[in-house]
Parts: sequence; C-alpha cells; structure tokens
Amino acid sequence: MKKNYHKKSVYVTLAVDFVHDGHINILNVAKNYGEVTVGLLTDKAIGSYKKLPHFTFEQRKKIVENLKQVTNIIEQNELDYTKNLNLLKPNYVIHGDDWKNGFQKKIRQKVIKTIKKWSGKLIEPKYTKGISSTIIKDKIFKVATTPDIRKSRLKRLLEAKDIVRILESHNALTGLIAEGTSIKEKGLEYEFDGMWSSSLTDSATRGKPDNQSVDYSIRYQAVNEILEVTTKPIIFDADNGGRLEHISYMVKTLERSGVSAMIIEDKIGLKRNSLFKVQKKNQQDSIPNFVKKIKKAIDTKISDDFMVIARIESLILGKGLEDALKRAKYYSLAGADAILIHSKENSPDEIFKFAKKYRSKIYAKPLVCVPSTYSKTYEKDLIKNGFKIVIYANQMLRSAYPAMLQTARSILKNRRAHESEKNISSIKEVINLIK
Repeated sequence: MKKNYHKKSVYVTLAVDFVHDGHINILNVAKNYGEVTVGLLTDKAIGSYKKLPHFTFEQRKKIVENLKQVTNIIEQNELDYTKNLNLLKPNYVIHGDDWKNGFQKKIRQKVIKTIKKWSGKLIEPKYTKGISSTIIKDKIFKVATTPDIRKSRLKRLLEAKDIVRILESHNALTGLIAEGTSIKEKGLEYEFDGMWSSSLTDSATRGKPDNQSVDYSIRYQAVNEILEVTTKPIIFDADNGGRLEHISYMVKTLERSGVSAMIIEDKIGLKRNSLFKVQKKNQQDSIPNFVKKIKKAIDTKISDDFMVIARIESLILGKGLEDALKRAKYYSLAGADAILIHSKENSPDEIFKFAKKYRSKIYAKPLVCVPSTYSKTYEKDLIKNGFKIVIYANQMLRSAYPAMLQTARSILKNRRAHESEKNISSIKEVINLIK
C-alpha cells in the first residue's frame, strides 16, 4: 500500500445517508492509498436509482466533512463518474466489489476505461455484507418521521427526480400500499413517491356524490389516518378551497399535519366532477378572485416547503388554450408553486400544447397532470413534455370496486365463500401488511 499521502489522490463516491461500518471500511482502505476526495452523490443522483435520502445534500455533506479519513468533498450529480474523474484525475478509485454485477456494472466499466488514460487504478475491497444505508434508513424513517420532515420531501423530490409519481390513497390501507409497493428492474427501483387525497374517492367511499357533500373536517380525519401509518408526502385535493375566508384555516390544518401540498381548482359554485362529459353547469372563477385565493394561501403558510398548486379548468370547460395560458400566467405570478393543467380528452395532445407554450415563459412553474382519461400516455412522454408530477388520481378505488363486487356476487351465487378465495388475499397477507 502507498503511504505517501500528499503525492497520491484517491476518489471515493458515497451517498452517506447514515454512516455505517461499510463506509468506514472503504474510507480506511482509501486513506491508506492517499488523500481522499469523496464524490458525494446529490439527491438527483441517488433518486435516479433508489429512494431519496433521509437527509439533504448539505446535511450529508456536514456528516462527511467530519470524517477524519476525508480531505476533500465534491458534488457528484449523476451516477456516472466520468465528469469528476476527468476533473480530478485521481491515482486511485476505491469502490466495494459489489458493483461488478447489476446496473452498476456498466458504470464500473466506464470508470476503468476513464482512469486508464492517466494510468489510474481501481481498488475494490470486499463488500461489507449485511449493512445497508437503505435498510437502516427505512427502519429509522418509520419511527422518526415528523410533519416537517414529511412536508419537505415533495420539494426535494421535485428537484431530484425527472417526475414525481403520486398514487391515490383514500384510507390508511391504500396508504400502506402506496407506501410499500415497489418493483426492481435491471437494478433500478421504482416506487410511488407520495399519495393523493382525492375528494372524489373520499366521497365515493362514503357513498356520497363528488360535490363537496363530505366536508373538509371529515376529509382531514381521513388524511390523519393515512399520516399515522405512512411516511411519504401527501398532496391534498382541496376542490375550489371553499370561500376565501376558509383558505387560511385549511392551509394551517394541512401544514400542521405534515401535508406537503394542496391543490385548488378555479371553479365556483356547486362542484360537478371535471370528468363528466357535460360541463354546462360548471362555472369558472374570475382570474382576480382566484388570484386572491392563491395569495391568501401563500400568505397563510408558515413553511416554504408547503406547496400551493393551482389547478386550471379552462380545457375541461371548453374555453381553450389561450384562456388556460392566460390564467397560468396570473396564477404563477401570484405565487402558485406549481400548475395543474386538467383535461378530459383521451389523448394528451392539448396538455402537451399547453406545456410547450407555458414552459417558454420566464414565470413558468413545475407542471402537474392527472392522466385519468389519457391513461395510455407513458411517463417518459410526460417527462419529455415538461411535467414534473403525475397523479394517478382514482385507480385504487376503481380497482377495489369491481374486485369487491365480484366477491359479493360469488358468495351469493355459491352460498359460501370458498369460490371467492382464489381471487382474494389471504388473511395472513393482510395481517402482515399491517405491522
């Protein structure tokens, strides 16, 4: 091993949400080869392949700065090492041998090819098994989530990810599904980033029409039930927010609970769901009045992390693209944190046209969409057209209803439950979901 520290440079890439034995082992090896520069992965780099870290980049940087093995820290904004390696030209790169397989295999090969230009060497200590920041984080996060931590994650996700994936959750059980469901493909993890508290599904599960028959106090109670058993961000469907005088109470209640955002729509009068074909009875608020609601919400919130999202109904009501763009301008300038452009068309063409024009403006904010009717649209196309949040707004309820109906009919038909068992979860599976 090389002991002449001041002449040799070493590069180590870390995420470091929590420092554990594996990190220390790698850094101790690295220190034996020279001065250690840590390429600290940003939220964006980490979010590209697994869950967002518990701590922010700046918090993680402070942790690494206090490790005695580390001389320098540099941001690494992507999983690809190439940019930083060409900048630093280290003599050695240190990484555990666990990246020889899986999605990091190609990254490893690129590292070898890059450092070969200046005769750099890759050192691969044996991976420390049984220790993982992800496992540690998950255990701690489940018991250490506070309203402020949860509330702040939506904005961090927006900065870190190409698109934030939100799933409708109408009760604590669906919240647990949104919280825990994930898949892995080619080493990458895919999951839902947060939950949507929908007025439609909150009403339907109570057997009432989606016209604000279920008051906000009951809906707040449902949100709190989800908050009790989950950790991910929640976006609240606030309909039109009620009267101007009601906005402050709503913002205070949601923010205090740990909700990350509220979405208010620019319709007035008795609510009629936006996806109904006939919208003649629906009326749109005036721009000045709706701007007052946005400003009231912005002025009321205490934390910059709580987001106020304006939902534009111009396309739903047949008022056209120009009206939608005009409203987007005024709502953005009023302080809305994001814009939801709503559509009931079977294709995304009209929201893509809106996005193209809106994104060119200096006042443009992140875009949100709800692909209930244009469900064939892939997330990659939403990303390409500038959308940052996609809300799957009612699929959980819609999938539950036919399944429950089928079970009920099966029991009636067969005068027993046995025939329905093949289509339903085991009792053990349900019990294990609730820990």
